[in-house]
Amino acid sequence: MADKRLDGRRIAVLATDGFEQVELTEPKRLLEEAGATVDVIAPGDAQRIKGWDVKDWGEEVPVDVQLDKADAGRYDALVLPGGVINPDNLRTDEKALAFVKTFAQANKPVAAICHGPWTLINAGLVKGKKVTSWPSLKQDLTNAGANWEDSEVVKDGNFITSRKPDDIPAFTNALIDTLAA
Repeated sequence: MADKRLDGRRIAVLATDGFEQVELTEPKRLLEEAGATVDVIAPGDAQRIKGWDVKDWGEEVPVDVQLDKADAGRYDALVLPGGVINPDNLRTDEKALAFVKTFAQANKPVAAICHGPWTLINAGLVKGKKVTSWPSLKQDLTNAGANWEDSEVVKDGNFITSRKPDDIPAFTNALIDTLAA
């Protein structure tokens, strides 16, 4: 993927405390290596948010932009990392849902991994879409009208979804391919 460059592209990562550590830090690193500017956006006024690292609290990452001040129009794509705590909180935050909907309505790429698609359900964006996720979300996504499949990456229109940390390289490459096209 070194031949695909994202110079001049801006990507938003929407997260809060409890994001799965590697599902934020690794896509962010890979997207930045491809030349993109990646901003971590979080609700509230926190300057840092804390990750979840498999079975315990992980590292903190700096918040670049507070959600109240974030302008979706400045970004070319949105990434929704998983973890359980993070999307469970985001999916009940009306400002977070409105931010996600803005990307979908503008037909910009929305990439969600692991439990990240929970936020897409509450934003009303999965009906009729092919998606994947952490297996425990299969029923939730199906009940919301999505067509769930067990694949490393599922791309349907502007939506890119993946199942788990092992899928991060393919997940990130799918987003890079979409933005570099």
